[in-house]
Amino acid sequence: MEFETLLKNTSRSLYLSVQALPKKIRPAFSIAYLLCRYADTIADTPILPAFRRLYWIERFPHLLQEQNPEEITQLVQEISGTSENPYETELIKQLPPCLHILNGIEDDFRAYIMNVVYAVCEGMRMDLSFFPQESHAAPKPFDTPAELERYCRLMGGEPGLFWSRLIYHTARIEMPKEEFYELGKHIGDALQIVNILRDLPKDLRIGRCYFPRLELEKAGLSASELLDSAHSARFEPVKRKWIAWGINNLKSGKSYMEQLPKTQPGLRASVGWPILWTADTLLKVYQAPDLLNPAKRIKISRGVIYRTLLATPLFLFSNAVFGNWLDHKLRRFH
Repeated sequence: MEFETLLKNTSRSLYLSVQALPKKIRPAFSIAYLLCRYADTIADTPILPAFRRLYWIERFPHLLQEQNPEEITQLVQEISGTSENPYETELIKQLPPCLHILNGIEDDFRAYIMNVVYAVCEGMRMDLSFFPQESHAAPKPFDTPAELERYCRLMGGEPGLFWSRLIYHTARIEMPKEEFYELGKHIGDALQIVNILRDLPKDLRIGRCYFPRLELEKAGLSASELLDSAHSARFEPVKRKWIAWGINNLKSGKSYMEQLPKTQPGLRASVGWPILWTADTLLKVYQAPDLLNPAKRIKISRGVIYRTLLATPLFLFSNAVFGNWLDHKLRRFH
């Protein structure tokens, strides 16, 4: 399967953003995503016991660097046949070609890729070592808000940093590097908390509650009670606190976009789309009266996506238009 086809089949929305990226950074971004997605497949495969998944997640970044053919073959064999998704099945087979592409990427970009893979694998290691791995186990919550914030930084903020490093390497950014990187990490944090809120019912049923025990207790709840959607109203204070945290991080998107050259409209589009769609998804979570109901999947409609695409020319050449548009979306929460 061709590289771009593999990317398109594993994430159609991301594929749109990748196609808008400058050609110089497109391969690095794409292969980083596919390698992180590969790690996610390892972490979630039901065919391996938890200790074996943990072993491979801890080994995966080293495997990418050492590229021992026997170890690569062993990993592919152990996780083959684990997915009902034909595209994920194809991804499992494609590790050697992905490594071939990785090896052809320039040194700086390859270092950025390894950094983000290490971070994401550390987040997955938290999943496998902290949460129960038995089937139908009662969900276990993080203890403190700091643990959830750290998890968001590993799984979202570090990818945001990776994205920002690629951009800073190839575009003329006036802001000091570390300030620009910090904005990217905040945007990534926002994207990750949206995923956690949206996937809460599914995660609870595999024993994972990312929301802190201290906050649940303050709301008169236990992690196990979140399995019952009748408790959705009681969960609202916790939900709204983390939505506010996500909004505060997402506001960094305005300053971030102001730094992107208007001479690179593709780059601006690839950054602007996920920021705007994250705001839309946060609103869906905010408005959901029964977030805990596993029968209701929260996602933005294709109509929202298409309207954003159609309106893209309005913000490609105007920071004010983008900033006002994002402000308008975030004001809907009040």
